[in-house]
Amino acid sequence: MPINWHLAPDEVAYVLDDSGAKFVLADAEHIDLASAGADRAAGVEHRIVFGGDAPDGWLAWDELLAAHPDTEPDGQVSGSTMFYTSGTTGQPKGVRTTLLPVGQDPALVQLVLEGLGGIMRYPRDGRTLVMAPHYHSGPFATAAVAGALGNTVYFTRKFDPEEMLRLIQEEQITALYAVPTFFVRLLKLPDDVRAKYDVSSVEYVWHTAAPCPPDVKQALMDWWGPVVHEGYGATEGSITAWAEPEEWLSKPGTIGKPTSTSELIIVDDDGNRITEPNQVGQLYWKSLIGADFEYHNAPEKTKDVHLEPGVFTFGDVGYVDEDGFVFLSDRKIDMIISGGVNIYPAEIESVLITHPAVNDVAVFGIPHEDFGEEVKAAVELAPGAEGSDALAAELQGYCRDRLAGYKVPKTVDFLAELPRTETGKLVKRQLRDPYWEGLDRAI
Repeated sequence: MPINWHLAPDEVAYVLDDSGAKFVLADAEHIDLASAGADRAAGVEHRIVFGGDAPDGWLAWDELLAAHPDTEPDGQVSGSTMFYTSGTTGQPKGVRTTLLPVGQDPALVQLVLEGLGGIMRYPRDGRTLVMAPHYHSGPFATAAVAGALGNTVYFTRKFDPEEMLRLIQEEQITALYAVPTFFVRLLKLPDDVRAKYDVSSVEYVWHTAAPCPPDVKQALMDWWGPVVHEGYGATEGSITAWAEPEEWLSKPGTIGKPTSTSELIIVDDDGNRITEPNQVGQLYWKSLIGADFEYHNAPEKTKDVHLEPGVFTFGDVGYVDEDGFVFLSDRKIDMIISGGVNIYPAEIESVLITHPAVNDVAVFGIPHEDFGEEVKAAVELAPGAEGSDALAAELQGYCRDRLAGYKVPKTVDFLAELPRTETGKLVKRQLRDPYWEGLDRAI
């Protein structure tokens, strides 16, 4: 279970407890967070640190290796990865996939990775650069597929736009993974900095994680050439749609067509299947190779995202045009994607509503030039409370003490009353839509 190092200790402890983890393996750089999380988790029995000295209660990775033979063990089987993805109830969910279950022959895993590489049109025997964190499935899958196809894989601890250009030139990088925020930061580099580096070695870029503004993607391809591929999917269902550069250029804004292993089913609000082009409905996906997933310890949440066994949704709505290309229209859920990171408002709302000055609260995403979206909170104050910059800062600090930093609202508005229906349902669109007026995208 790769754990996001931006999380708070309580959030780390939740993942450890919910997963039943007995081992914690931590980079020395994050040993304090790992210790705090493990101290609060019930089942952790072993703590292993790499990249530095072992504090009390921890075993150094090098010492662990030195205590065992350096020969390959017999009867090896593959493990699996369970990513934790945030949920609308405020607690992350572990995604258990049937595609790569624990205990398989490693040779079969190699075949699966090669098959995924085929869907992605991923090049063989090149040099791949991954500057995104491996607690997300996209960068993790990129490294796994690239390695399985004979690529040398280069990792960095963080993304830096000029450093990316430098590595491309010096290491003659042929392929890389990106999120749209990377494209924005690269394009904002001064012209003289961009001109210093030769990026002609790059033959392949793939991006995922968030919608990319068409003008941004077009500008990058004007610079790098038609090398940008787009994958649509999620941790739950791998890649379900794919857009080649030439396809996207002919259909700007598309997420491509369903992959050879996926079938798209579009359903209207009444549960009827839509078969006509350009009709908007909720997007459901069916794996044609029988792959499915479940949320660990959460059968009701698993049921909520399935139309039927093997047919699931990522929460988006959209349509298919007359040529079979898929377009997203909006989100069925209110998830915010900021810099490629999924942020669920309900988790933040559940914290803010406990503050004594807050009577009601709504959290939603508004446009951000670099990150795509940023987090905004609209607050209805409790009687006697007065809105001010000082209170806004206090509410932000209140969140920061309880949540990962990227979940903290960047701005806070104070309203006399939040829009709710007679049944008490929050009409969040009335708050969010004014910020998106005049833009060519709704997410």
